[in-house]
Amino acid sequence: MMIDLHTHCFFSDGELVPAEHLRRVEVLGYEAIAITDHADSSNIDFLIPRIAKAAKDLNIHSRTRLLVGVELTHVPPELIAELATKSRKLGAEVIVVHGETVVEPVKGGTNLAALLCDEVDVLAHPGFITREEMEIAAEKGILIELSGRKGHSLTNGYVAKLALECGAKLIVNADAHGPADFLTADMAKIVALGAGLNEKQYQEIQANMAKFVTAIS
Repeated sequence: MMIDLHTHCFFSDGELVPAEHLRRVEVLGYEAIAITDHADSSNIDFLIPRIAKAAKDLNIHSRTRLLVGVELTHVPPELIAELATKSRKLGAEVIVVHGETVVEPVKGGTNLAALLCDEVDVLAHPGFITREEMEIAAEKGILIELSGRKGHSLTNGYVAKLALECGAKLIVNADAHGPADFLTADMAKIVALGAGLNEKQYQEIQANMAKFVTAIS
């Protein structure tokens, strides 16, 4: 069963309303999916309650569970802890931080601030994350993303190798913004194997995601 903890709907820069978003992945056999629209202090209290309302309405009628999420995006490192805490109070089940991808001008220190925050669940596309940062992720159990998205995926091999050396937990996310972006089971596996993982390590990725979803049930 597929799980994805990082996707976007039309509340930020995605294409679909939550109902269609959920139905598309239900057909693909997903167990759960998080909508984690881009947020900062200007819209966080708009996004999360609306995704929560959609989840409450839709989960009764869907085999796939919609998780309430948010992606703190280009937020100054100094504000990450404050906004992550607010996100949790607003009902976010999955808190993602937009990491220091090599294809966007994310402010230095974002990865570290995210990893030091107890409320952050996932560090997305962390680019050239340092060994010290990866060791913090391993110690705290924060999930480190291998991205299926063009551009963000450029450092997947580097991220995977360092995570394995440090014992950090890896996951695969699509960072989907529309129907063409959702990963099939075969494509998710390709993302992992293409980053240098073996079959057993890919199974561990699936277990990491399943354990996370079970823990927030």
